[in-house]
Amino acid sequence: MPMPRKLFVTTALPYANAPFHIGHMMEYIQADIWVRFQRLQGHEVHFVCADDAHGAAIMIAADKAGKTPQQFVAEIAAGRAAYLDGFHISFDNWSSTDATENHALAQDIYRHLRKEDLITVKSVEQFFDPVKAMFLADRYIKGECPVCSAKDQYGDNCEVCGSVYAPTDLKNPYSTLSGAAPVLKSSEHYFFQLSSQRCLDYLKGWTQAPARLQPEVLNKISEWFKVDEQGHGGLADWDISRDAPYFGIEIPDAPGKYFYVWLDAPVGYLASLKNYFDKGGAKAKGETRSFDEFMAADDTEQVHFIGKDIIYFHTLFWPAMLHFSGRKAPDKVFVHGFITLGGGEKMSKSRGTGLSPLRYLELGLDAEWLRYYIAAKLNSHVEDIEFNPEDFVARINSDLVGKYVNIASRIAPFLAKHFDNRMPRLEIGSFGLPAASAGFAVAVEASQSIRQDFEQREFGKAARKIMEVADAINKEIDGFKPWLLAKSVATDEMARSQLGQICAGSINGFKALTIFLKPILPSLTERVEAYLNSGPLDWSLLNLPIDGPSFIREGHEFGAFEQLMQRVDAVKLGRLFETAPEAAGAAPDTIALPLPGGEAIAPTITIDDFAKLDLRIARIVACEKVEGSTKLLRLTLDVGEPAHRTVFSGIQSAYSPAQLVGKLTVVVANLAPRKMKFGLSEGMVLAASHTDEKSHPGLFILEPHAGAIPGLRIR
Repeated sequence: MPMPRKLFVTTALPYANAPFHIGHMMEYIQADIWVRFQRLQGHEVHFVCADDAHGAAIMIAADKAGKTPQQFVAEIAAGRAAYLDGFHISFDNWSSTDATENHALAQDIYRHLRKEDLITVKSVEQFFDPVKAMFLADRYIKGECPVCSAKDQYGDNCEVCGSVYAPTDLKNPYSTLSGAAPVLKSSEHYFFQLSSQRCLDYLKGWTQAPARLQPEVLNKISEWFKVDEQGHGGLADWDISRDAPYFGIEIPDAPGKYFYVWLDAPVGYLASLKNYFDKGGAKAKGETRSFDEFMAADDTEQVHFIGKDIIYFHTLFWPAMLHFSGRKAPDKVFVHGFITLGGGEKMSKSRGTGLSPLRYLELGLDAEWLRYYIAAKLNSHVEDIEFNPEDFVARINSDLVGKYVNIASRIAPFLAKHFDNRMPRLEIGSFGLPAASAGFAVAVEASQSIRQDFEQREFGKAARKIMEVADAINKEIDGFKPWLLAKSVATDEMARSQLGQICAGSINGFKALTIFLKPILPSLTERVEAYLNSGPLDWSLLNLPIDGPSFIREGHEFGAFEQLMQRVDAVKLGRLFETAPEAAGAAPDTIALPLPGGEAIAPTITIDDFAKLDLRIARIVACEKVEGSTKLLRLTLDVGEPAHRTVFSGIQSAYSPAQLVGKLTVVVANLAPRKMKFGLSEGMVLAASHTDEKSHPGLFILEPHAGAIPGLRIR
């Protein structure tokens, strides 16, 4: 058994001048899934983050709001919990770069770098805003990139080509505070000598360590190392100081000078961890070492999750700062792309193309829908992922509801009715069923591959394999036809034994699927654990043999089964996308993208028109394919009447008969009967689909909430 790993994991620090946006949540969800997976392996994980609280941007924003920077940051920080708790992000600690730990650590690192003769002072010309009477931070200067000529780029790096440069290199610069053309003034600045041969040699070795960085990241870094024949390019010394007035950490022995925010921000990773250790958080997890001992230990792994726009800082400045101040550099830096809307457009609230995480929650959309959707699109490469509303609806309804949750929804009623809600006997290989096809066995066989995918952050691959296991279990259920076996259990012992076999195998397969999905769906897993009456599930329960203690034992009593997850409400999802009124001249609730259904709302009707429809709750008591038709299913419905009705419905492309038997749905009960060549259809089952079914396949019958009974009228 391998020794438990000791992991220190962070995400990039959000700048504390605004609430979280969807890019933050994508990164946090990705890191959280990986962290939860590691915890399920029995590893010791310390997952921390902090608000990036310093810099000119916050100082200026606070001044405009009539607050101190500390008050301004505190108000932003107070709103973080709604997002983090809402999306089940499991940080162990959240701090601020303005905390005392960060002041002390940043200054200590600086002193060590100075002792290493890696700090130099130069008199530089710096842009000065003549209207605001202050030196301008890089982010308050814009102009044309000196490399690719892209317009409206900030004064420190280009978001188009990724180049890093000095603000004085910009073409046609202007102050974003006043719009005035800045003037140059001389000022003494402190530099970290990243261009030194010592740093260059160290970083070339550090970046080439196996599996430390992704290939795409290494390719980008190699460009930054290059020096052309004229001596241009290569690493440049890094300006780490700013002049007062500035909200930040003072440079020791340099009155009126402050650390540039990008120096103290990554130190915030260490400061948050130290704050966590000092509060006893690590000790509560069994860590006996102090913060300093933990960070110096060979077995401690430092892992960062970051976006592709901040590679330079995290793969060059940060490891060099740590190494030459006598500290361990990161073991891995995992870089991801952006989240975009259809067509690859980067999300932007100002352009009316944003997706607000808080609004998502306020609309009552399930946080775990988004967690799964993002996971299903992520891989280990630096690639953008696209949020597509129609794909979102189809993927959640198909994978989570139609495949995963559907297993428990199909099996739980049989367990409750025919086995006293207890685990039946399972004989692997009985009744001609090969052991390899039994639900739990299929899951165990796939577990090692899925485990590897999670470890390597190939969450999309993991999701596909998990759903392949779910497909195998559902197919096995279809093969046994438990709805037919259930009719004979009272008189046929073989039928009862076979029904017990499929129930036992399927519910164990469902248990395994839940273990796989637990890092992605922690809240849903808690509800499943309550139903399974299992206690917390972890990966060790997938260990072979399958008839060992990991298996649900015969006679085990299950909890009460309740609805686990609803299908996506497409109308609510449509309300999530808003066009900025000032950008489009529209009302605040205008939908920027088409409704997921792809068609406009029908003309207005009156209440009298609606009253003509008699919509009733119906239970599907039987279902079978119609011979001679590739579209129709013959449904036998209990609508609360003395006799059952027969309805033919064109939903064969979306549902197998086994998926529908026992479900509640909605039927138009007063629709005139229609004579078809297959028989008489006595009503219409309601279902939703896209208007363009060829481009957007998918059809979803309406399912009333648990508790409804056949015959109730919908009003």
